[in-house]
Amino acid sequence: MAYAFKLPDLGEGLTEGEVARWLVAEGDEIAEDDPLVEIQTDKTTVEIPSPASGPVTRILVAAGEVVPVGTVLVVIGGEADEPEAQAATARIQATPLVRRVAQELGVDLATVAPTGPGGRISEDDVRGAASGSTGRHVTELSPSNSLLQGEGRREPLRGVRRQIAEHLSRAHREIPAVTYVEECDWSGVDLAMLLPLVLRATALSLREYPELNARLEGDEIVYLDRYDLGIAVQTEQGLVVPVVRACDTRPVDELRADIDALAERARARTLEPGELRGSTFTVTSAGKLAGLLVTPLINAPEVGILGVHRIAPRPVVRDGGVVVRPIGNVSVTFDHRVVDGARAAAFTLDVIGRLERTT
Repeated sequence: MAYAFKLPDLGEGLTEGEVARWLVAEGDEIAEDDPLVEIQTDKTTVEIPSPASGPVTRILVAAGEVVPVGTVLVVIGGEADEPEAQAATARIQATPLVRRVAQELGVDLATVAPTGPGGRISEDDVRGAASGSTGRHVTELSPSNSLLQGEGRREPLRGVRRQIAEHLSRAHREIPAVTYVEECDWSGVDLAMLLPLVLRATALSLREYPELNARLEGDEIVYLDRYDLGIAVQTEQGLVVPVVRACDTRPVDELRADIDALAERARARTLEPGELRGSTFTVTSAGKLAGLLVTPLINAPEVGILGVHRIAPRPVVRDGGVVVRPIGNVSVTFDHRVVDGARAAAFTLDVIGRLERTT
């Protein structure tokens, strides 16, 4: 008897998933609950066990493909019903970003001719269909395109890197972002506890400036009454943003323990999907790689992100004299549709004031 295994709903609003890696091959024998496939969701990977035992008859979705929840991924123990197998083979291949663009432009993806790798519909295909042209025609207009196709080493945009590209492309296109920067004197801060102290100060300041702890949904601003802050963590697979909960009420040592545990799991790729969702604001610090100033991109649908930049000894004027202090810039990038510049500046100064008063 055949078992057609479909991409399950893994919760947290998941509508699509990427097949990151198959843990079996066609012809393999598999037992129930044995590892079957790894599915990429947001910025973590979930290993799914086999729901049945028997031979792996057909793998219908290749590694690297993005498919909706409910798509047949694999057949175990026999042949799939022919209509179901045909439907799985004929599915539309498009990333979540492309599907959102198609929805916004009113384009039926079933009518779009794909020009992307592996038969995938690209954003250019969708925009071309909306304007009456095609993505293929746009590609052919470039006289040098045929000369460039064979150059260099090519790798498909997959996994975390694909999701980062989609997320940031959309954020850059839609959000009118502005960055405000001010210096902070870190003399009173234990730099070994820098990130938990910054999270605590940021959460307390967000209480006073609620428009930065918000999100824009259609024509409404949603003000959030929780302070769950994302922390940007660099991994070998790319940047991920796990969430530290209740940063406004928990002691700094607890925040430090959470940060360390989340960062460790992020680098080991063992974060749970829920640990990457639900942040209300994000804090980023590149540590030793932090520059004098960078302009972090907003982690949509949030409306702000705070950056801590390189801290180093600098000469500053205090009480009419020049002294050397550990000085570093603090920036806030904000969505100008929701946050006014004066309020963003006041928020930044409030965070800095809390940090400079730290003892």
